[in-house]
Order: sequence, then C-alpha cells, then structure tokens
Amino acid sequence: MNTLAVRFKHVHHGWDDAVARDLDPVARLVYRSNLLGADQRITNTGGGNTSSKIMETDPLTGNPVEVLWVKGSGGDLRTSKRENFSSLYQEKLLALQPMYLRSSKRGPKTQIEDTMVGLYAHCTFNLNPRAPSIDTPLHSFIPYKHVDHMHPNAVIAIAAAKHSKELTQEIYGSDVLWVPWQRPGFDLGLKLQEICTQHPEVKGAVLGQHGLINWANDDRECYELTLELIERAAEYIERKAAGRAAFGGRKVKSLDPPERRKTFVQILPWLRGQMSEEKRMIGTIQDDEATLEFVNSKEAPRLAELGTSCPDHFLRTKIKPLYVDWHPQEETVEDLKDRVQRRLEQYRKDYTSYYERCKHPDSPAMRNPNPTVVLIPGVGMITWGKEKSESRVTAEFYTCAIDVMRGAETIDEYIALPQQEAFDIEYWLLEEAKLRRMPPEKELARKVVAVIGAGSGIGKTTALRLAGEGAHVVCVDLGRTSAESTAHEILEKTGPGIGVGGSGLSSCGPAIGLEADVTKRDSVRAMLEEAVLAYGGIDGLVITAGIFVPPDASGNIPDEQWGKTFAINVTGSYITAQEAGAIWTQQGLEASLVLTTSVNAVVVKKGSVAYDTSKAAANHLVRELAVELAPLVRVNAVAPATVIEGSSMFPRNRTIASLEKYKISYSPDESDESLRSKLAAFYAGRTLIGKPITTADQAEAVFLLLSNRLSKTTGQVITVDGGLSDAFLR
Repeated sequence: MNTLAVRFKHVHHGWDDAVARDLDPVARLVYRSNLLGADQRITNTGGGNTSSKIMETDPLTGNPVEVLWVKGSGGDLRTSKRENFSSLYQEKLLALQPMYLRSSKRGPKTQIEDTMVGLYAHCTFNLNPRAPSIDTPLHSFIPYKHVDHMHPNAVIAIAAAKHSKELTQEIYGSDVLWVPWQRPGFDLGLKLQEICTQHPEVKGAVLGQHGLINWANDDRECYELTLELIERAAEYIERKAAGRAAFGGRKVKSLDPPERRKTFVQILPWLRGQMSEEKRMIGTIQDDEATLEFVNSKEAPRLAELGTSCPDHFLRTKIKPLYVDWHPQEETVEDLKDRVQRRLEQYRKDYTSYYERCKHPDSPAMRNPNPTVVLIPGVGMITWGKEKSESRVTAEFYTCAIDVMRGAETIDEYIALPQQEAFDIEYWLLEEAKLRRMPPEKELARKVVAVIGAGSGIGKTTALRLAGEGAHVVCVDLGRTSAESTAHEILEKTGPGIGVGGSGLSSCGPAIGLEADVTKRDSVRAMLEEAVLAYGGIDGLVITAGIFVPPDASGNIPDEQWGKTFAINVTGSYITAQEAGAIWTQQGLEASLVLTTSVNAVVVKKGSVAYDTSKAAANHLVRELAVELAPLVRVNAVAPATVIEGSSMFPRNRTIASLEKYKISYSPDESDESLRSKLAAFYAGRTLIGKPITTADQAEAVFLLLSNRLSKTTGQVITVDGGLSDAFLR
C-alpha cells in the first residue's frame, strides 16, 4: 500500500514511481497532468495548467537549451497527451519582459497584454504547432522547474470568500500567499515572479476568485504539494462544516426518483423549444444528492443570483443561472412552465442590461441571452449547450460552483466576481478570436436524430452517416445489444466527448443505444422518453425497421405472419410518428420524419404479397402523416430496391431461395458473402444504371431529407433503386 496516499482523504494520490521512472521528462509531465486532471476535486474539465522546464537539444544550434513545456490552449489535463502541450524557448519568453515593461500603458486589460499573447508563438521550440495558453507567463516567470495551476473547489471556496486573504493566512501560514483577483496574463506572471523573489520560502499562491498555483524543482514534489495544499483547504472546510446544515437548510423536499423522471420528461421538450429560439441546444439533466441539496435549500435563490466565481466556470455557466421558485408538492408542471416562461423573459432582460452596462466600444456583439443553467427545486438542474459535451461540461462546472459556494458559505461569506470583471472575461477579444477560429458547425450539428433499426443494415449505415454530419444519434433496435453496438461504433469514430456532468442516461456522449418494439406503443413511448432524458428533445426520426415474410411451401402466408408484417411495416411507423409528434408539438421546433418503404410498393410480383402490400400502405402513410404533422414536421420516405449488402433481411436461406428462383447457379458450400454478391449482381443487372444498391446509397438519401437541403420537400417518396423501370411511379 502507498503509505503516503493514506494521508490524503479529499484528493486521490496516484503517483507510482515504477511508472514514472521509465518516462522521459515530457512524458512525466503528461503523466503528472493526467493524474491531476483525473480527480475532479483537483481541477475541472479543460481547467488548470501544468508545466515543466526541460533541457532539450536546440535543433538549430545543437546546443542544450531550456524549454518550457506547458499545457496548450484548449487542452484538458485528464485526457492530454504530448501533442496537447506547447513547447517554448524559456530564454525567449524571459526576453519579452523588457518589451512589456517599456510600454507606457501596461497592466491587466491593457492592449500590451493582448499584444504579448500574440508574441508567444514566436518563442515556439521545434515548430510545435500547439498554440500557447494565456497562462504561459505564469509558468515561465516562476523560477522553479515545475508549476501546477489548478482549480480545486476547496481552494476556490477560500478564494471566493469575503475574507479570502485572512483565511489564506490562517490555513497556510507562510507557505502560501494570497494574490487579489486579476485576469491571467503577462502582468500576473510578473507578480508571481516577484513573490518568488521576495519570498523564497513560499510554495504557492491562492489567486483571488480563481484558484491555486504552486511550484517545486522536482515533479513528484510539485504533484504532492498540489495535493497537500488542496487537502489542507478541504480539511479546514470539513471542520467548520461539522454539525451545520449546508445552504441554510432545506426549504423544498425532493420529488422521489420516478416523479423527478416524469417531471423532466414533461418539461424538457418544451423547455428546449424555449432555449432554442436562436439556435438549437442540447440538454443535460443532473439530480444527484449534492445538486438537490443546493436547489432545495433556503439560500439557493440568493446564491444563484450572485453567479459563479471562477472565470473557467462562468465562461460556460454565464453570469448566473436561472433559478425557478417552484414548489413541487403544491404546484403542477403547468405552473412550473408558466413560472419558467416568466423567469426566462426576465433573465433575457437582465442579460441584455448586463451587456449594455458593461460593454466597451470594441466589445463583440451580444451572444445568446438565454441561460445555460436552469435550477428547479425538488427536481434538479438542466444545463444547455450547442452539443452534448458542452452541456455536460456546463453541468460539471455548475456542480463545481455549488461546491465552491458550499465551502465559502461554511467558512465565511461567498462573493462572486464583480460583473464588470466577469463581462471582461466573457467578452474578452482573445476569447472571441478563439471562437471565430473554431471550424464551422456540421450540417446536422445541434440536432438529435433517432434511427429505429440501427442495429444492422440500412439503419446502422444511416446512424453512422448522420453521426458523421454532427447529429446526436439515438440508435434504436429491437435488441438493446445491437443498438448499443452501433452507438459504440459511432463513439469510437467521434469520441465520447468531454465533461463529467449529467445523471444516469444523461451523462451519455453523442450516441446512445436503446431498445424498442415499434408494434407496442408503451415500448416506443419509453424509448422516446429516454431520448428526451438523454438530450432534452428530438429533431429527427428515421424508421428503417421492417420485415419480409416469404410464403410457406404451399405459397400461403399464415394470418399471424400477415398481421406481423403490417404491424411492423405500417402500424409501427404510425405509432412511432404519433408518439414523436407529441414531443415535436411541445418543442415547437421544425422536425423531420423519414420512413423506409420500398419500390416493391408499386411492383406486382409473385411471392411477396404481404411485404409488397404493406409497403404500399407505408407509402400512403407518408402522405397522410405529412398532412397531419404539417407545418411543423416534414414527412418523407426513401424507397430502396433490393439491398443485399449488410441487410438482415437476407439470411442465407432467403438468399439461396432467391438464387434458385432466378435460376442463378451457385455451390452449396459457397460463403454467405459470395452468395449475396451473386444475387446483388443479378438485381443490379435489372436496373438502368447496372450497379448494386448499397446501404450507403439509402443513408445518403436519408441524410438529404433530414438536412436543410430539401427543406421544402414533404409527403414524397424518393426511390433509390438504380433505375428499376418496373418501379417507376405511375
């Protein structure tokens, strides 16, 4: 057992010399960073920086040179690799100081501060493409080999307390100094350099309203110092909290879990519509014990109004959350909606006033005035972002803010960052430039699309195609395992996303796997409710589930098989459309429904009467639904010819039966792939184009119908059959 780790109760000690000793200096920095980032009590997603000053061989001179390796802009300590770190000549960074000091106007928020950021790239070592962070001077100017700058909740609680300076002295003595709030940059780096020069015994600093920074000349020593300083703050808060009710005690009682789920399901689509006035938003819900303790408390309204403290927090959570004063045991969900609507109107006015009051002549235009965090007593928290990762990170950050407020109120009085300071971070021109450098959003970004039949064939290919266009994909199949397999394949391509916020299913990434039987309304409704809980709503629905029942040896189709064919191919689509329609009505956002029918709907042939007539009915269902769901929902269909590749509707026995039907020679010991290829080639030969029809061809048509490219098309059936003249619509 690691005896050192035992002394840490509030943070996790994970350093292993057996691992670290075999790593090169940069790899040791990555190792240390990953350990720190893995513990959310130490720092949040994307927050904090680490650095090491390492001797390298200069590629220009061949001489040894000191290089600062520091986490680059936009990196995340938990997941960072070597390529996420900037490398800069330490000597060149220090040489920037005289240039800065010659400026007649210098200090926080001066033009020279932003100018210096642009010069960091000129200090790059060995053509490293990773952009340096604005925190680079903090790491460079501190005259120690290793520096950790973290955002631990326990220390931020001290930094955000009214008497922060005195508390820092009481907890840390002469080991740590307190530095008043200042936006990160060159000037703050110089101040920390001065502290180290004038107070060589000091091991770190509490940055007012911001976090912790500490240093050492050994990397393991720096890591353990970080843990020790956080532990001391957490222990102090724990002692003070003994016997005290957090946030003034409980004001509202939580609904039990089933009722909370029901309330979320009832309000989420409607709320998403309200939040998506400018652009669609993706939601995350959180109703864990810590969140409920806060939203249910007496002090929640006051503290929520103050907003957050740490700059990293309010970049995601905005200046403040929207707190809704609702009493779940006494009021209805309709009362809640009415309360939310009125509070939203006021929030937008408040945000506009905040912008107008704090803006500068060169400030960027006002952004979306809607909140990103909604707090509902008895229910929990709902956060919003342009994608799942963003809403999950927002939930994580406000969870951190809650913990900070809990600690600060326990030991003193919580104070938020002044609004002007908050604005100057939120609308910092450097942050705006970073936003403008981001790649354009993909065509289906911000949209949630459920694909029924995603476990195989056309459905699976479609799910993968839509994910590639930025959609959040709900993969649905009769069996959860196959649906989850497709979702897993999507996540392997897109990544699981970032952030650790969200409760239960809502902590998911950009794809999930669910099960549903389209012939059973309760099953479909339960699936759609889970999709709502995961993402806040739904924008598109693709139904590829279908069944083909061949006649028996006598040429007859049993009644029960006839009924099953129509139940899956027709009634299932109707049930699903009805249930989704209720959600779309609540959202009030334009949506799209795409069914998969078949060219068989207009072709008369022997041996597939149940399938063909069911698909003819499905074609007409498209037109009926287009009328019923207009103008909010567009309803269309894709009608493929026989798709062999990847289709679950062509098991070996059906493939062989078709080969025999068309008198195509084959060998009984041929592989399934070979048999299907022969059949596909035969079908291709009957078309005008003469090429096999693939699942990818169908997926492309579905994508077009879901996108805005065919935004004026509804009630239509698009054939994707290679030009099968027998199937031309009459």
